Amino acid sequence: MLIILLFNEMSLSGPQHCLKLKCSECLLNEVDSHYCPMCLENMSSSEAKLKKNRCGNCFDCPSCGHTLTTRATNVAISDPDDPGKSTPKKMYYMACGFCRWTTRDVAIDDKTVASGGWEDIENTHAKKIQSLLDYYHELALNEKAERERKKYVRRRSHLYYAASMDKYGMVTVAVKKKIGAMSNVSIKENEETTTQITTEEKISDFPALPDDFFTTPLELSKVTTITQRLASPEFQPTITNDLYPKRKHLLIRKSMRCKECEHNLIKPEMNPLSIKFKIQLVIMHHIPEVRLMAPMEFRFKKELKVVLLLINPVVHNTTVSLLPVDKESDSFSTAKIELPKKEVVLARRDDAAIYDDATQMHQEFKDEKNVVAFRKANKLGVIIKVTPLIQEGDVKVSFVLRHDYRNTAVVLPMENQEPQISWLQHRIFLNLGRIHKSK
Repeated sequence: MLIILLFNEMSLSGPQHCLKLKCSECLLNEVDSHYCPMCLENMSSSEAKLKKNRCGNCFDCPSCGHTLTTRATNVAISDPDDPGKSTPKKMYYMACGFCRWTTRDVAIDDKTVASGGWEDIENTHAKKIQSLLDYYHELALNEKAERERKKYVRRRSHLYYAASMDKYGMVTVAVKKKIGAMSNVSIKENEETTTQITTEEKISDFPALPDDFFTTPLELSKVTTITQRLASPEFQPTITNDLYPKRKHLLIRKSMRCKECEHNLIKPEMNPLSIKFKIQLVIMHHIPEVRLMAPMEFRFKKELKVVLLLINPVVHNTTVSLLPVDKESDSFSTAKIELPKKEVVLARRDDAAIYDDATQMHQEFKDEKNVVAFRKANKLGVIIKVTPLIQEGDVKVSFVLRHDYRNTAVVLPMENQEPQISWLQHRIFLNLGRIHKSK
């Protein structure tokens, strides 16, 4: 599950912001633009809707689903004035580089242009589907009009009593407004839907199967698979000769917004060629990462030292402390854990720090040997003691990770202010491995 750190920007009323962890279920997905993954053509949502979310130039192979490429060939065309003389002409066809399927395999004529000359097959049920859509659209409008009508209709006795007690004419003005709102409804009370749909006739008799149905040998190479049929749901070809190139689906570039504060947390660039983000507040860029250094062999009620690897992703030093969890609310742990009581400092992330001397860093941070196993650049090994309380199964522990965070999102670059320091706490769940059974 995607975990995202929420930073609210500075509002006009003051530096109001919050720091919360948000998962993908707590965010709103907004479509910014549509684009083709092959030709990278960018288009708006309205244009993509008109094109039925398909690219106008790129096609997928109906046999395997890979992208079709356009290939050129020279075809000799006879001269009508001189039948014995022929002139070469460049023609184009599409071929798949993966399964070697070509448009010539299904008797599709070559085109004189490289792109834009491939027509779509007309669906015989298109008019029927469109009539159903129009019919249900009118039904939806009718239901909406009925809801609006019930919202404004009141009891007549109440209106008569209010009109008799009205001294300043305000009730008359309110009644006129309600009547005007009801007149804006497109479908009237006794009006019915104008679009009529024809009911299909019930089929009771089916034609008999031909005599050679059970005797003719079946060639599986000429029969389409379920995947090939469902790739074209409007046609569903049963034999390979009916396969036709299908236009490539469009992809979207979406931004993610918080449901509570409605601030953007992830917003990509509009250009599909760019892989950069305008806003990218992902948790792995702000929260220290916790890893298990190496697998251990646990035994029942035997204390063992485990090294946890803490990695600092930010560009400044981070103070971290590991706190125990209340035993009454901890239903996850299956082992007793002893955490270091002192705080440790994670060095800032620096790509050139791997070439520095490690002894100098130990002297700078003054690490204790019973707490810190090793230190290298922005990585730190912390020692914890684990005692399993079960005889078999997984050894699970949980604790609270507390660290400081410098919120630079609410400080403008022009202001000479120090970034706000906040302390954040996160519940950590670790599965350290299984109990080692002694022979």
